Amino acid sequence: MFNSKTKYRIILSNEASSKENMAIDEALLLNFKEGDLPIFRLYLWKENSVTIGISQKLENYSYKKMAKRITGGGVLFHGHDVSYSLIIPVELLKGFSIKESYEKICQFILKFYKNLGLNVCYAKDNEEIKLSKSEFCQVGFEAYDILANGHKIGGNAQRRTKKAIFQHGSIPIKSVKNGNIIDEKIGISLEDIDINITFDGAKKYLVDSFNESFNVELISSELTQEEENTKKRLLKEKYECCS
Repeated sequence: MFNSKTKYRIILSNEASSKENMAIDEALLLNFKEGDLPIFRLYLWKENSVTIGISQKLENYSYKKMAKRITGGGVLFHGHDVSYSLIIPVELLKGFSIKESYEKICQFILKFYKNLGLNVCYAKDNEEIKLSKSEFCQVGFEAYDILANGHKIGGNAQRRTKKAIFQHGSIPIKSVKNGNIIDEKIGISLEDIDINITFDGAKKYLVDSFNESFNVELISSELTQEEENTKKRLLKEKYECCS
């Protein structure tokens, strides 16, 4: 699946709003074709913002600076996190179930936290955790949520198409204060457990962890003109006009 012969496009995006970040993700997936190199994208958030799962209704929420993700789930708060997106051809994960592919891909996230000296596992592997779901992704535990030192941290979600497996997630550097939800949340940030790291430092650790986990060749890349055009179209027709 991943080996030293596999080449990946790595895209290090600038800070962007929630709408632009989600439009870039969708543009990359829509333009992905058979034979294209897998894509590993790292990005930041320009401001505190909110994303919601694809099945959620925007009119049900009153948050400002909000956009829909192309994956499922509920409400996620962003601002002080480093996020990633992966697009992997289906043939690289042929024969893997969704759960198996998720565990395989998340190796580099586990490696990232371990490299910071944290004890990490999935919620399903911690006997003290009671699995549950919530409208707010930071609240409650699902089987493949990642725990660091016993606390839920970050989050990851996956979507499959005929051509590719898309997965994205976030590394919370600091907590985002959003009304009373901060008092209810289970999820933590690295700062909450005394891990102080810059955004640039976190990005470097993520790239190093990806290399350590999969030993692939990363080729620096930008959005192609076709991807850029699709992003602009999506922003105009979907993200900016309807949220």
